[in-house]
Amino acid sequence: MIKLLKIEFKKILTYKIFWILTGLYFVFLTVGLLMAEFMINNIVDNTNKHLPIPIPHVTIYFFPWLWQNMTFFATIRYVMIFPAIVIIILITNEYTFKTIRQNVINGMNKAEILISKLLLILLISAVMTVLLALGTLIIGIAHTSDLSLVQVLEKSSFMIGFFLTMMTFQIYALFFGFLLRNTGLSIALFTLYVFIAEPILYHFLKSPIVFNNNISPYLPVNAALSITEYPSIPVLKKLVGLNLQDSISISACLIPMGYAALMIGIVYWALVKMDL
Repeated sequence: MIKLLKIEFKKILTYKIFWILTGLYFVFLTVGLLMAEFMINNIVDNTNKHLPIPIPHVTIYFFPWLWQNMTFFATIRYVMIFPAIVIIILITNEYTFKTIRQNVINGMNKAEILISKLLLILLISAVMTVLLALGTLIIGIAHTSDLSLVQVLEKSSFMIGFFLTMMTFQIYALFFGFLLRNTGLSIALFTLYVFIAEPILYHFLKSPIVFNNNISPYLPVNAALSITEYPSIPVLKKLVGLNLQDSISISACLIPMGYAALMIGIVYWALVKMDL
């Protein structure tokens, strides 16, 4: 395992696109997280113009609710697309520059090629999770009064949800990269599916013209992003009566993990059957 990761590190350490896209991910994530409260309160202000009793401004940067809020905003599809594109580029470059064939010549088998990419995905997901957790701790400590260890750790399990979302989303990208093998085509079709095709299918399946069903939540991208489905805003919950998510559901995690396992199986089958 360590040997496979070292091979991957040698490929990415001097690869500028990897670091540029990773940097863009952190920039968009940081700006989004810091602007989230402002944007929510801007919506509240616009809503108050049409209400007889105004809704008070909300605060999202305090424990224990901060864990849920940070993971929700960090898993919006417009942010998640950056690490996914990184994975697609790393995989398709293997075919473009024939390094995947060279790896086989040097003694790696096809299973090890796939495992090396999965290990890289696990490592990226783990690093992102640790960095988000550290950022959450810093923001939460700065904004929460009367801190206690129980309060800080109460909803920290949402970080597991973030890790699983990050991991499965990148495995979806791996699926596109290995099967299509072309960088431009893989990125185009993946972003088309994430931003256009699945949202259209999601709303179509929920429309009155379709037979009554509950299929929409089980679509791959929607299932991954629904691990942390809602932010936690106690004030709105009390005022509007919204039944918001209180914890990470095991069943919600199993659905995208099932898709990820299926896609890994298909990729392995394709690697075995197709020429490199």
